Amino acid sequence: MKLLKTLLPAAALAALPVMGMAQEAAAPTMDEVGPYIFTTLLFLMAGFLVFFMAAGFAMLEAGLVRSKNVAMQLTKNIALFSIAAIMYWLVGFNTMYPGDFNGFFAIGGQTVLDPVGVAAADAALDYASVGSDFFFQLVFVAATASIVSGAVAERIKLWPFLAFVVVLTGLMYPISGSWQWGGGWLSEMGFSDFAGSTVVHSVGGWAALAGVIVLGPRLGKYKDGRVNPIPGSNLALATLGTFILWLGWFGFNGGSQLAMGTVGDVSDVSRIFANTNMAAAAGAVTALILTQLLYKKVDLTMVLNGALAGLVSITAEPLAPTLFGALWIGAVGGVIVVFAVPFLDKLKIDDVVGAIPVHLFAGIWGTIAVIFYGEAQLMTQLTGIVAYGVFTFVASLIIWFILKATVGIRVSEEEEINGLDMAELGMEAYPEFSKG
Repeated sequence: MKLLKTLLPAAALAALPVMGMAQEAAAPTMDEVGPYIFTTLLFLMAGFLVFFMAAGFAMLEAGLVRSKNVAMQLTKNIALFSIAAIMYWLVGFNTMYPGDFNGFFAIGGQTVLDPVGVAAADAALDYASVGSDFFFQLVFVAATASIVSGAVAERIKLWPFLAFVVVLTGLMYPISGSWQWGGGWLSEMGFSDFAGSTVVHSVGGWAALAGVIVLGPRLGKYKDGRVNPIPGSNLALATLGTFILWLGWFGFNGGSQLAMGTVGDVSDVSRIFANTNMAAAAGAVTALILTQLLYKKVDLTMVLNGALAGLVSITAEPLAPTLFGALWIGAVGGVIVVFAVPFLDKLKIDDVVGAIPVHLFAGIWGTIAVIFYGEAQLMTQLTGIVAYGVFTFVASLIIWFILKATVGIRVSEEEEINGLDMAELGMEAYPEFSKG
């Protein structure tokens, strides 16, 4: 345009059609594309924080199992995430978000990303890119499978466990998730679960409970009417895993704001971060004090699970509460863990890492706690809890029993005594140390 101005008179220049200007005028404004860009960015940043929770689960579980089973736990965790990624692309994402279908479920097809270099005019500017949305939802389903991995540790075969993960991540989780986050019948009823105390954590907990019941306890755990503690191999690793999970939870809850296009959205994300942190801290401190009072010594594993229970408890509604509200909700989660672990032992339910108290029991509590700060009604929340519980537990029992009857799910006594690292993998995480 600068060159044209020097060669043509002003009148002639004014009469020229300027296509670039016409296109520029028709292009979406920053006010229109800004929310799309920033919400996409939120999903990507929150997504890789939640992805890092996979490392947290792996480290926590590796630290809480015996050294002869560490390589097995690490293998299960990287395999389950990879299977979840494939199954959620293949069928899970479009099953969980079936568009306008509001029935019990609708099996979806493969996820298709936005075209390369998609133009603003062709993008869904009212939300975010398909790739960012898909990735953010994917890391949640992988977290659900990780919950099961820890509970059934130290006696389950690798391939039957991974077969269960295929069904859990491809069908079970997406079907039940569609009831709430896919605009299904629970969502229409008014059930409220902001980031997944029930949709994610209780689902993982119910699936784990079914697996633990079908598997039975580890050898020597319950003998002569006594509960025999089986210490983990590396509490430093377990503590590192807990801190990684705590970090990842900021993405888990913060990203569930699902928008970052306004001042209010960004402020809400910061509020979610603060409440999430407070609940975790309260859960840890509560477990710290309670174990000192009950056992005369602090139990580190209880403190770690207390922090996680606080996080699970606040996940159903991390936005609405005040900081004090987040504190007492998280503190109740810490109480639940301290009393639920010995309660399960009395029932001879052997949960190696405490996944059921943390994710199932605290998940139920967190879903109920929504009524104190949100607009949800108690009966509606209880309906959702029961619906997810019945569907997931019954479906999981069926799958576990089918696997048990066909290929078997538990290693032999000799293999369990020698360790799953050698029995299932033929390698050890700590080959220079004696078996323990």
